[in-house]
Amino acid sequence: MRNLDPRAPLVLDTRELGRRPGSQRTVTLTAEAPAELGIEILGVAEGSPVEFDLRLEAVMEGVLVSGTAAADLEGECARCLEPIEDAITIDLQELFLYDDTRDGTDPGADEETDVRRTEGDLIDLEPVLRDAVVLALPFQPLCQEDCPGLCAECGARLADDPEHHHDEPVDPRWAALQDLNDPDED
Repeated sequence: MRNLDPRAPLVLDTRELGRRPGSQRTVTLTAEAPAELGIEILGVAEGSPVEFDLRLEAVMEGVLVSGTAAADLEGECARCLEPIEDAITIDLQELFLYDDTRDGTDPGADEETDVRRTEGDLIDLEPVLRDAVVLALPFQPLCQEDCPGLCAECGARLADDPEHHHDEPVDPRWAALQDLNDPDED
């Protein structure tokens, strides 16, 4: 386990809950987005504000964190590469097991089973936020639902010119036959 910095923006202190099942508190905070929060072509810009509205509840095994996170997205359309700006609100729910309830399991097993644990009385929201944002994003983001994309031959944006087309290329071996069909020539 790594040591969490209690001053980090996405690290919350659960000491106030006192490990008493049923005790809870609400947390509303705005934190800067960590780096690489999203997928390659769409995500939350590093340092932009992420607004959290959370409820921390002590349960027998640990601390249940539930609520929402809202942020602005930036990226580009997967078809036409135009910039996309949007907003996202995601639901969060994660159970952080108390770090002293290992029940005899190997400490390294947590990484394999994706079990999140408290560190002392601290919890780190960054991995939870990262997982939730990535899962909520579309696999192929589009600037509009029916985006036609780019021309495969010249790269022109087809939404700007719906009548865009190219004449069919003539195989050079048959180019001489094209002259036989031309009525303007004698």
